[in-house]
Amino acid sequence: MKYKINEVFESLQGEGTYTGKPSIFIRLQGCPVGCPWCDTKHTWNVSLDKEISKEIFITKNIESDSWCHFGEKQIVELFKERGYQSKHIVITGGEPCMYDLTMLCTRFENEGYSCQVETSGTFDINVTENCWVTLSPKINMKGGYKVLSSSYKKASEIKYPIARESHVDELKKLIIENDLSTMPIYLQPISMGSKATKLAIASCIENNWRLSVQLHKYLEIE
Repeated sequence: MKYKINEVFESLQGEGTYTGKPSIFIRLQGCPVGCPWCDTKHTWNVSLDKEISKEIFITKNIESDSWCHFGEKQIVELFKERGYQSKHIVITGGEPCMYDLTMLCTRFENEGYSCQVETSGTFDINVTENCWVTLSPKINMKGGYKVLSSSYKKASEIKYPIARESHVDELKKLIIENDLSTMPIYLQPISMGSKATKLAIASCIENNWRLSVQLHKYLEIE
């Protein structure tokens, strides 16, 4: 199977349970959800005239909406060519679950990697049993997509972006409706705003949730 990939890079995971873990990030192209605060809007559209060759992709060093087709074997070969040392892989986007990721995760696990996928929950989550699923439910976004009830059942953790009290109320409702009381819950301040961060801290203390602060942005790394 071929995947439309926007970029591949090695860094530290900056969010959720795996914060601080050296990771290889695979950013897939395409997302119709339309979150207004998204910091990777260049991954939304899949324009056929933006497809680039592997030779050009390898030298790509700036954010852009260009993408390249890769198969599972080619992705692993790219890791080795670049000398990546991390053994944890984060599949993100865009919206990665627009793709069936089962074969990709299987390949990685067979090569000795652990897998994590970050998703809005608006598409079926097709991954391996051992894949860590970071669900960031996107409610009432511009694209009009609904979070699937099956996504909550597949989730390993909930990472919820907030900026105001109504977002906290939305989360509380989701926890009750989907029986998530034992699920690790992370609040992530939208755009690292000061008010959003203070609200997240207070809400985490009040509800015994956890804080996700996008560590990579504070460290000014990718």
